[in-house]
Amino acid sequence: MLKDLTQRIFLIINRPLEDKGIFLVEQLPDLINRLEKAIEEDAELRKKASSDEAAAKLPDRLGQRAQPFLNLLKSSLKQEDPVVWGD
Repeated sequence: MLKDLTQRIFLIINRPLEDKGIFLVEQLPDLINRLEKAIEEDAELRKKASSDEAAAKLPDRLGQRAQPFLNLLKSSLKQEDPVVWGD
């Protein structure tokens, strides 16, 4: 389930999901904007869902699930540190 969420987030920010990588500080504002926009769109979609049944068919709420990753990006930008993962 976590891998599915990670794949979804990486699709949103238009980056390949790889075992190791880096987001440079100068890339972070764009990545943050893309993710925040997707979170807003997801929230609007949920508001428009006219019934509980329609909402139940939607994937997990992006805002809640992606918040830790968004916080990481924002913190890294504030500290002017790149985000690095993998070996």
